[in-house]
Amino acid sequence: MKFDFKQSVILSATTVAIVLVLLNLVSRNWFKRLDLTDNKMYSLSESSKNVLDQIDDLLTIKVYFSDDLPGEYGNNRRYLQDILEEYEAISDGNLRFEFYKPESDQKLEEEAQKTGIQPVQLQVVENDKMEVKRVLMGLTIHYEDQKEVIPLIQSTTGLEYEISTKIKKLVDTNKTIIAMADTDDKSNSKNQNISSLLRQRYQVRNVNLSTVVSENIDVILINGVEDSLSSEVKKNLIDFISRGGNVFLAQGRIHTDLQTQQATPIQSDIFDLLNTYGITIAENLVLDKHCSRVSVQQNMGFIRMNVPMEYPFLPIVRNFNEDEAMVSGLEQLSVFFPSEIMMDSLLENVNITPLFSSSKKSSTMSGNYNLNPDPKANPALRMLNQKGKSLAVRTEITNSETGTLGQLILVSDSRFMLDDGGGGIPENHIFLMNAVDYLAGDQELIKLRSREITNRPLEEISDEAKKTWKWVNITLPSLLIVGFGFFRLQRQRQRASIMEEIYD
Repeated sequence: MKFDFKQSVILSATTVAIVLVLLNLVSRNWFKRLDLTDNKMYSLSESSKNVLDQIDDLLTIKVYFSDDLPGEYGNNRRYLQDILEEYEAISDGNLRFEFYKPESDQKLEEEAQKTGIQPVQLQVVENDKMEVKRVLMGLTIHYEDQKEVIPLIQSTTGLEYEISTKIKKLVDTNKTIIAMADTDDKSNSKNQNISSLLRQRYQVRNVNLSTVVSENIDVILINGVEDSLSSEVKKNLIDFISRGGNVFLAQGRIHTDLQTQQATPIQSDIFDLLNTYGITIAENLVLDKHCSRVSVQQNMGFIRMNVPMEYPFLPIVRNFNEDEAMVSGLEQLSVFFPSEIMMDSLLENVNITPLFSSSKKSSTMSGNYNLNPDPKANPALRMLNQKGKSLAVRTEITNSETGTLGQLILVSDSRFMLDDGGGGIPENHIFLMNAVDYLAGDQELIKLRSREITNRPLEEISDEAKKTWKWVNITLPSLLIVGFGFFRLQRQRQRASIMEEIYD
C-alpha cells in the first residue's frame, strides 16, 4: 500500500483546524477556569453571575487602556481582559466589551476624557532611561441611556466587585433609600467616608428622628448616642422598627478621651430601649491581646520620642460567626473602646444572633478606668486571659400584632462610623456595606465583597517555633540542593557504568 504523505498531512492539518474552530466556537459560550486560590479570586463569583442574569438589554463596556504598560499595570490589563471575557461568556450575549488604545488615536483619548477617564502619569524605563509616560487606565459601562465609570484601574484587588456593583446599579430599577440619622440635631459631617461609600450603591438621605420616618426609607444608620432620647425620637424609632424598619446602630457604653485618658459611662435611655429587645451593653470596656497600636511619648535618654505600643482598648477582631453571611468571609476589622454585649435569648418575638467577638485573650475593665497605654503603669493590660466577649449582634424583632419583622444590628463602638474612628478603616467598610446590604434585603454582593483580600497576618507562634522554622528555612534549601546533586551524580555513574558494559 502506497503512503501518500501530502494527502495525509493535508487531512491531518484540516482535521486539527476544524477541531480548533469548533473548540473556539464552543468556548465562547462555555467558560471554565481552574482557580486554585482559597477564595477563588480569579473566577467569576455566583454573585456576579446573578447580577448578569438581571440584564435584559445590551450592556456595553468600553475599556480605554494604554498599551505596553510596565510591570504590574500590564498584568492588570491582562487580568481585566480575562475577567471581561468571562463576563461576556456568561451573559448569554447581553454583555459586550471592547478594548481601545487611546494613544493610537487622539479622538479616542478625547472621548475617554469626556466620559470621566483622565490620563495619569507613570514613571517607566524606556531606552535605558527613566521617562514619564501619560496613560489611560479606565472603563465605562453603558446600559440603555445610563452610564457608569471606573476612571482608574490601578489594582486587580476588588475589581470584580467594582464592575459587578456598577452593573447592578445600572440594571436595578428600584433604588433603596438609606438614611443617616442624628438623634441630637448634629450634622453628619463626621461620617463622610461612610456616606460616600453608601452613595455608590444607594440613595442616601439625612433624617431627623424627631419627625416621623418616611415610609420609603428602608434602613437607618445611627451614630453613638451620648444623651437621652426625646420622647418623639424614641417613639419614632420604635414605630419604625415595629413596621419592619431596619436599623444599624453604633453604640458604646463608655465615653472615652484618649488625649486626657478619661473615661465616663454614657447616661442615656437608649440602653433601656435596647433592653426591651433583649440586648444589654455592659458598663465596661473590652480589652484584647489582638489590638491596634498607639504612639506614646517616652524619654529615651535625653530625647523624648514617640514609641508605638499595643493598645488592647482598640481590639482587632478576627472571630466571626461563620454561619452569618455578612461576616463569614471577613478576615478582620477594628473597633475603638468597645463594651461587652449581653443577650437575653428568652424574650418572645425576639431572635438575637452574635456576629463577632474579641479573641480568647480578652478581659474587661469597669469602675475605675485606667486608659494608660504603658503596661508598666497599667497592669490590666497584662491580664488578658478571659474568653471572647461579644461585640456585635443582629436582632430580629417580630411585631406580635402584625407579624412584621424588623431588624437591628448593634456594634458596641460609638466611633465605628466616624471618619476619625472605624469609618476610616477599609476593612470596616466591608462589614458595614455587608450589614447595610443585608438589612436592605440585597445580599447578592456580600460574598463577593467579603472575599477580597484585606489582610493575611501570619498565625501567632511561640518563640521556639519561630527559631525552629528559621533554621528549617536556612538549612532545608541547602540540603535539597546537595541531595539533588548527589542524585544527579549517582545517575551519571549508573549511566557511565551501563555505557561501559555496552562497549566493553
